[in-house]
Amino acid sequence: MIKHLLNSKVPYRYYALLMMLGTSSMAFAQQKNYTIKGKVTDSRTGQSVPGTTIKLKGTNQSVSTNANGEFTLTTSINPGKYDLVLSNVGYTPTTTSIELGNQTTLTLAPSLQEDLVRMNEVIVIGNAVGTSRKVLGNAVSTVNAKDIANSNATSIDQALTGKVAGAQISQNSGNPAGGISVQLRGPSSIVGGGSPLYIVDGVIVNNSSAELLDLGGYSQNRLVDINPADIENIEIIKGAAAAAIYGSRASNGVVQITTKKGKEGKPTFTFSTSLKTSSLRKKLPYNTYNKTFVNTTATDLTQTDVTRYDYQDKIFQTGVGTDNNISMSGGTAGTKYYISGNYLNNQGIIKNTDFTRGGLRARLDQDLNSWLKLGAGMNYVYSHSNEMPNGGMNEAYGALTGFIFSNNFINPEKDQNGKYPSTTPVNVVKRTNPLEAINNFKFAQRTSRFIGNLSLQAKPLEGLTLNYILGFDNANSLGTAYIPPGNTTPSYEKGYAQRADISTFMLNNDFNASYQTKIGDWLESTSGAGLTFQTEKNMSTNLKATQMGYGGETIDNGVVVPKELRSDMNIFGAFFQQTFGIKEKLYLTGAIRYDMSSVFGSENRSQFYPKVSGSYVLSNEQFWQNSAINNVLSSFKIRASYGQSGNLTALSPFDRYTNYSPFNTGGINGIIPTDRMGNEGIKPERQEEFEIGTDLSMFKDRLGLEFSYYRKNVKDLLLDINLTPSTGYSVQYANIGTMTNRGMEFLLRGVPVLKENFKWNITAVYSRNKNVVNNVPGGILMYTAGFGQVAAVNGYPLGAFYATYFARNEDGSIYHNAAGLPTTAKVGKDNNGVPTGATLKKVIGDPNPDWTGSLINEINVGSKWTFRAQLDAVVGQDVFNFTRRVGDRDLYGGLAGYEPELRGEVPKGTSAALFSIMENWIEKGSFVKVREVSASYNWARPNSKIKNIRFSLAGRNLFSFDNYSGWDPEVNAAGQSNAVRGFDFVEVPLPRQVIAGVNLTF
Repeated sequence: MIKHLLNSKVPYRYYALLMMLGTSSMAFAQQKNYTIKGKVTDSRTGQSVPGTTIKLKGTNQSVSTNANGEFTLTTSINPGKYDLVLSNVGYTPTTTSIELGNQTTLTLAPSLQEDLVRMNEVIVIGNAVGTSRKVLGNAVSTVNAKDIANSNATSIDQALTGKVAGAQISQNSGNPAGGISVQLRGPSSIVGGGSPLYIVDGVIVNNSSAELLDLGGYSQNRLVDINPADIENIEIIKGAAAAAIYGSRASNGVVQITTKKGKEGKPTFTFSTSLKTSSLRKKLPYNTYNKTFVNTTATDLTQTDVTRYDYQDKIFQTGVGTDNNISMSGGTAGTKYYISGNYLNNQGIIKNTDFTRGGLRARLDQDLNSWLKLGAGMNYVYSHSNEMPNGGMNEAYGALTGFIFSNNFINPEKDQNGKYPSTTPVNVVKRTNPLEAINNFKFAQRTSRFIGNLSLQAKPLEGLTLNYILGFDNANSLGTAYIPPGNTTPSYEKGYAQRADISTFMLNNDFNASYQTKIGDWLESTSGAGLTFQTEKNMSTNLKATQMGYGGETIDNGVVVPKELRSDMNIFGAFFQQTFGIKEKLYLTGAIRYDMSSVFGSENRSQFYPKVSGSYVLSNEQFWQNSAINNVLSSFKIRASYGQSGNLTALSPFDRYTNYSPFNTGGINGIIPTDRMGNEGIKPERQEEFEIGTDLSMFKDRLGLEFSYYRKNVKDLLLDINLTPSTGYSVQYANIGTMTNRGMEFLLRGVPVLKENFKWNITAVYSRNKNVVNNVPGGILMYTAGFGQVAAVNGYPLGAFYATYFARNEDGSIYHNAAGLPTTAKVGKDNNGVPTGATLKKVIGDPNPDWTGSLINEINVGSKWTFRAQLDAVVGQDVFNFTRRVGDRDLYGGLAGYEPELRGEVPKGTSAALFSIMENWIEKGSFVKVREVSASYNWARPNSKIKNIRFSLAGRNLFSFDNYSGWDPEVNAAGQSNAVRGFDFVEVPLPRQVIAGVNLTF
């Protein structure tokens, strides 16, 4: 029989198959079933470490520790020596060698050492493979759940303030829903937005700042919908090299947010509740002089007695709020779940304002087999806010606008007939009685939002990971406004109603593949590739009604003016990235991203964005480890990177076309073109960035330093160019502007004291950025959002204050005319030195700071007490105090700055003269702010139903050390504008907050 088989003409492939089957049978025959179990503890405190991942190196098998730090890993494998790799957020990865032999059950007691300076963090950029920070050739900042929880912030971006090197994060308004601006390494566009790309669990989410209602420049940004208590980790990708693989949406950086997931073990419940008070930190000094001039004639000094009122006491209140969260998590080795709910109610410091948010979030992770995992998540949020219009920027109605234009010798309370008096000099200017706005106006916003994702992860082969993510974000926001007839507003005496809504749908399909392998003993390879298809749809309507009838608050009770907008945008992208690691010392990475966007014409629809980076870990060299320097410098890495990324924010989906507007004449409908000619040849704004830096740790990883220097050049900025009248149009978009950002970043982490029962952490952040704009047509581009006093000026930083300034004498002193009054500088002077001719303008201030920094101290006493404080500094910025400009003017005179004129200390007419000299209202806005202070007590009760109770007392924005005369130098009346910054015109100031809370785990 055997001889027959050998002599027969059987194809060789069958022999090969038989040999493979035989080899496989031998392999399976040698395999044994093993159980590896144990408990992972903290090497310093001895406490269990839940959520630790234990991976059997060389296989696809891994487990996570449960709530008690315990794990059990079962495997069928050949006997021999293996490595177990243990990793957890906040700890240094550890490898434990084991030997599997005749004993089939192995019990271990591994421990993890805290990653005190976070040098061993695992970062995920653009694909499914986590990369150690030591490998990266560019800077990436991280903020974890503990950092966020300690901040006691309402929103995620608010919680990031002061914690990220290279990020300028400021709260523009003290309204209860905030209004946060985030800039990473300076602005990247002149007319586009400055907000980073936000990704939550792989879902590209909407963080727009749509201004549905005119509230005086303030608008919510949609990151306020996401509950900070649900966040596990945040990675901030700042440089173009790191963001290059995200393509044309990454010019402003990328913020990757990972939410909490379930862990193996019995169900764990957490409940937290807090009570918050918000109050005005500082009042504006107001006019208390009991006389006023009878007219504005300079030579008539006649005064009359008046009674002054403190309007601020009538406008502001101490708001009360509560924040409640509940969650349940747990699961088995194959199925893990996390469910949470939250309810927040936050009263504002302006009377009759508040913000309410409620949400439900669920996450399920299911192992389909040993190499395939399915994940699904959903988050539904409903929010509602009662708003107070402050007017000023586009409209003249509003509470704080009425306050600053008021003569505070007029009693603002309503009369015996229930009618509010006009508090402004109506023969000069008419504004709203602030108390009428607070008590009678009805402005509200509500948002219903659903964020969902479905992910599939496959590891069919050792080292190969395939990831698919389907993400969608659907948000519907509605704003309503009502001003009753017979009011004190200048424009809507007969009443006003508005209904505005915007519906935004975003969807992303992402497929990523990565492959890690070791080629010999000295070369590691990580390859990554991905495809993405993204779509974004926006629909908005805006219905305004005037001449309202009495008794009805809806738009159908007046004369309606409608407006509607619709837009679609599609993006297709692909990337490839390759990293080589040489002898665990030198790491080289190259990548390219290909993008197609429907926003651009066929000529420039396709774009390529390259990236290269490298890092060299000198401390892994043998000479370093054997030298005395290793005792001081535990690790030392140098890095460099170069990359390009694009920007879509400056262009709407249909801006490349010549747009037309509906038109009706004589009852006949038609369309007319706008004054902007289309341009099919425009392309994305593009930036290229070079970065060098170092990461090092000292004294056995007790002190860590991250340093980066970068230079970012932005070109092809979209700006309007003027056209000749013969074209029939006035302007056209063109890629002509340029911009440069240069800066450096320092992040220092240290642990000066580390004992079993005492730990002291210090974190210091320092950032400096210098921005310059060039190639602006005509040299100057004015911004209406700053009342024409803010501009992009060639050779200056974006958003410079460009306005009138003092006329000066030859010696540099301020010129005064014959009446003793200052004047504006003009083009010439007569023989007597009197300024004549046209008024001059120049750059008079810069809202961009010279540098920003923060200092965070955290002290842990035993396992019970934690004390924490964060100081934030902004140095070198100017603030345009438009509030003081109006309040100090003789026509209104509600602020204390007008008193010297009333007292005769300066000539009558001084305030009127200064009103037109904008240089006078530029103030130094540097400050050091006590951003966060907290103390907490942790009461562990392992043998009771309630396992842990944590009590906390915290404060936010408690004190500000500054010389600014306004409410707060951290302000911007233009909201989240990328260009108009540091403009103060009666925006709600940031409140001082005190928060008391309790957290239960059971």
